[in-house]
Amino acid sequence: MFSLATINEAIADAIPGNEAIVTATRRFTWHDFQLRTRRLGNVLHAAGLGCHRERQELEAWESGQDHLALYLYNGNEYLEGMIGAYKARVAPFNVNYRYVEAELLYLLTDAQTRGIIYHASFAPRLAAILPKLPPQAVLLQVDDGSGEPLLPGARDYEAALAEASDAPPPVTPHEDDLYIVYTGGTTGMPKGVLWRQRDIFFAAMGGQLPGGMGTVGTLDEMVERAPMGSFIRSLPAPPFMHGAAQWASFMLLHQGGTVVLPSNTRALDADDIWRTIARERVTTLSIVGDAFARPLIDQLKKASYDLSTLRILGSGGAILSPPLKKAFLELLPDLMIFDGFGSSETGAQGATLTTANDTTSSPAFKMDADTGVLDEALTRRLAPGEEEVGWLARAGWVPLGYFHDADKTRRTYPTIGGVRYAVPGDRAQLTADGSIVVFGRDSVCINSGGEKIFAEEVEQALKHHPAVYDAVVAPTPSERWGQQVTAIIQFRAGQRASDDELLATAAEHLARFKLPKAFIPVEQIVRSASGKPDYRWAKELAAKAPR
Repeated sequence: MFSLATINEAIADAIPGNEAIVTATRRFTWHDFQLRTRRLGNVLHAAGLGCHRERQELEAWESGQDHLALYLYNGNEYLEGMIGAYKARVAPFNVNYRYVEAELLYLLTDAQTRGIIYHASFAPRLAAILPKLPPQAVLLQVDDGSGEPLLPGARDYEAALAEASDAPPPVTPHEDDLYIVYTGGTTGMPKGVLWRQRDIFFAAMGGQLPGGMGTVGTLDEMVERAPMGSFIRSLPAPPFMHGAAQWASFMLLHQGGTVVLPSNTRALDADDIWRTIARERVTTLSIVGDAFARPLIDQLKKASYDLSTLRILGSGGAILSPPLKKAFLELLPDLMIFDGFGSSETGAQGATLTTANDTTSSPAFKMDADTGVLDEALTRRLAPGEEEVGWLARAGWVPLGYFHDADKTRRTYPTIGGVRYAVPGDRAQLTADGSIVVFGRDSVCINSGGEKIFAEEVEQALKHHPAVYDAVVAPTPSERWGQQVTAIIQFRAGQRASDDELLATAAEHLARFKLPKAFIPVEQIVRSASGKPDYRWAKELAAKAPR
């Protein structure tokens, strides 16, 4: 039974004294983690939250469980919130803590929220929208030193846990219980992706063994391996409100390892991250693409740290460009860089491995056996070497669908040739050796003169210029081409490059028709806290620029 609650209980029983979570001020053993999540589960159960309709009674886009919002910065409370909810058969979901009131109200309404765990500093924003929501069964406020008083009807998180029983909640978690992750909404409104816990475990949380060694067969196998995970210590730099950070953390925890958090969990503090890695002897660092890589590399060039234990850099959720991989490996030559590919709608699908001895810069990913490319018309799966640019798809362990959206569920998860696929909208091409070149989301594709130009490949080409710190491209109207590529450029401090110089660099990597027709310099490119570009902002800025 691969419910996430059951896995937590089994591993905690096997290695109770080992560290599970380390923060800047507290250290929690697996036994601590087990008891605290039980206590939280009992708090939620006592409030009447849980599972009210079993999975077999529901359509793919329906939920029979109560939903718990996690409106939190990174901390032990986030991971406890997830597992504690699962132990009560409640479905937690991620809240983007950067949302303004209108966005927050949309999300909590769309998710049909029944309870909220939130950091105290968010209390004023939450107070403004609570009267517009149905009454919440549970409000748990986490003290963060901000001094904000408890909201009406709220309880202090630690006080609530202290008053609850540490016996297992009187329910039986099931592997069909939901794992919910809300999409970032960078190209549209956020949507709740519904996964069965068994499926997300095998798709992204450690059910597939490293190095192509197959899949986990039984819970007993995990328990047997758990003591060997004590040397694995991982620091997830992205916020847990991003699915990739959740997956990286639980993949590590499901091996019996330790999640280590830096002191500053509200912003990317590169010096703090490197100091924490040195102090806690971290072995794995997780980031999200270039937006995290650049400041980390810049800081490594300024100061020296003992990073002798760091062996793996994992990146997912956004592009990690070849120049930045090279920069990491020049500074840390013993590092192995795993650049992962996946999405909220598919789970982790594949990766590329780069080391200091690797001289290639191929954009292709080695995908798992369930991932392939479907033809343009969504009628068949393409064979290796077919040159058609089709739709990236995954079979096997895929989500049920989007919460209360039957139409989008049917479109994104079609059945083709008797096989149900996840097709979230990425364009891709299957090469002769079976690897897959991913071009990016069709929703941010630019159609110029009938040619499709994918934003991410243009952005990567521009980032090869040494003066470019960050780049995002967007479409703007063109009388001749219909749409043209406009590049928004953030230069490195004190550096500049002319349009011609940027074009010359991009032309080394792109066909001429893909080159930007205009450039807009900005002080800072807008990205989400998880490092993903805000394409809505980019499109609006590009549209306003003089032409």
